[in-house]
Amino acid sequence: MTDRDRSAEPVTPTGASVVHAPERPSGATGTERRTTSASLPSRRPRGPVYAALDLGTNNCRLLIARPHEKSFRVLDGFTRIVRLGEGLSTTGRLSDAAMDRTIEALRLCRNKLREHEPMRARLIATEACRSASNGQEFLNRVEAELGIVLEIVDRRTEAELAVTGCADLIEEGTDGALMFDIGGGSSELAWLDFRGGRPKRQGRMAASIRSWQSLPVGVVSIAERFGGIDVTHESFEAMVDHVAQHLREFRGRQKLRQMIDDHAVHLIGTSGTVTTLAGLHLGLERYERQKVDGLWMTSDQVDATIAALLGMSFDRRVSHPCIGRDRADLVLPGCAIFEAIRREWPTSRVRVADRGLREGILISLMDADRTVGSPSARVVSHG
Repeated sequence: MTDRDRSAEPVTPTGASVVHAPERPSGATGTERRTTSASLPSRRPRGPVYAALDLGTNNCRLLIARPHEKSFRVLDGFTRIVRLGEGLSTTGRLSDAAMDRTIEALRLCRNKLREHEPMRARLIATEACRSASNGQEFLNRVEAELGIVLEIVDRRTEAELAVTGCADLIEEGTDGALMFDIGGGSSELAWLDFRGGRPKRQGRMAASIRSWQSLPVGVVSIAERFGGIDVTHESFEAMVDHVAQHLREFRGRQKLRQMIDDHAVHLIGTSGTVTTLAGLHLGLERYERQKVDGLWMTSDQVDATIAALLGMSFDRRVSHPCIGRDRADLVLPGCAIFEAIRREWPTSRVRVADRGLREGILISLMDADRTVGSPSARVVSHG
């Protein structure tokens, strides 16, 4: 995955006290260590530091935070579009150029990890490394050159982490929600059913997943298959139809439709696609995540914004401040995935989430430590 990530400053659950720190210099020094999901030592006196890294098909993202009350304060963040999965859908391999770009981004992440010395960290890789024939070879190179170890997570874990990261935006009192995470190489869906009770802790929200699906389609793979530069109404509909074929395999598809008809259910979307649509809908002159994260959009508003996007030339998408060159060829393929989901399970509203896997990782780590007490620090290795 991923298409998500519009900002290097992720938020924490609604109402939390958050301090966003500027990005640290990439040349920060410190003791090199191999970072894994296991505990790491911290010398910082103001409480433990946690880190989450998400390496997807399109983006490389890092988030470093410290617990604060029931949430966390962001200390540092990093995001870069690396397109690790570029060409993967046709060759089955990660290209040398894509791996080189990603290594450089991970080097900057490694420097930030050195500086902050998180007590606990989880560094994950998703669809590109899962599916590439040389995915493990690339991760071995990352370990050899940078001294950090990335964990390839399965699709179920990816869906659960996304649910955990976005759970606070699911409306109180609702009977359920369909969360979707449109990625670069895959897209995850999770049907949350609260009719038997809603978990009181955000870190336990994944227990309410009644059904889930990982679609083998994302913005990069759709763009490579159908084209993302000159998109006509006909080619857009072909994209939607392609995604719809995969949605027919969703377990409980008809039961979810019935629940939407009979109960209070809404969509919640986390990805660059839905945040871009939100920015366009709001008419933002530049992307502002504090205005986008948690925004409600009606079905009519989504229709109008997608139609406006389809009417834009590629050059206009490139120049638009909420899209830009890096996303100009991916936004309409992402909209096609979103549209297929909306047609399969139509709801009156969708909530936009500018948060996802990294937040889910941090919440899970912190929630586990609150449950079992302070974790014992353990050095994995030293460089």
